[in-house]
Amino acid sequence: MKTFRIGQIVPSSNTTMETEIPAILRARESMEPERFTFHSSRMRMKRVTKEELAAMDADSDRCALELSDARVDVLGYACLVAIMSMGRGYHRVSEARLHQRTVENNGPAPVVTSAGALVHGLGKIGAKKIAIITPYMKPLTELVVDYIQHEGIEVLDCISLEIADNLQVGARDPNALIEISKRLNVANCDAVVLSACVQMPSLASLQPVQDRLGLPVLSAAACTAYQMLERLGLKAVAPNAGALLSGKY
Repeated sequence: MKTFRIGQIVPSSNTTMETEIPAILRARESMEPERFTFHSSRMRMKRVTKEELAAMDADSDRCALELSDARVDVLGYACLVAIMSMGRGYHRVSEARLHQRTVENNGPAPVVTSAGALVHGLGKIGAKKIAIITPYMKPLTELVVDYIQHEGIEVLDCISLEIADNLQVGARDPNALIEISKRLNVANCDAVVLSACVQMPSLASLQPVQDRLGLPVLSAAACTAYQMLERLGLKAVAPNAGALLSGKY
């Protein structure tokens, strides 16, 4: 039985990724032999604005260094919109740079960004047309939509909840998305992204919404867990975490 160290670079006001990623991987422990420990480093951010996100992203190199001091086995960048607001395709730049920081520190670890993981997860299930829910103000949601569409995936409908305070996003009831999702127009969609934000809790809603819609339902957090498992060379499965982690992919 092998234990893997999961490292996460987390916005200082994020309260969800250190809850949902461990919940997904702990649930996986009921099915598979591997075990996990969880380790975080924080970068300052309170309000989800383009300026604060850019300042926060500049701090991610320090976090990668700190986590590589602990010799983590994989490193996750736990903020989707910070990456997507930096420009199209930026997840590739960020992942390469942060991986290089771990190499320079003699603790090489693969790097997953939640932004890249969402794009990767949608590709895995073959989704070409999607609907999404975000907690962001509309201008940031537009950046997210543009980023996803630039990766070859059409966003047919989106809902912005327009919450600027990151703590308020994390304090939301994860079951609230069950009702909110009923407002999405999913006609012609291949999949639904229930939370295109790793701070908006959604894990409890993934399976109920998927059961109702009969479509694959993903979240940025579930996609991050999936790609972390892939990078570790492990079976990318977990119970009640939506289509991507069902074992089908």
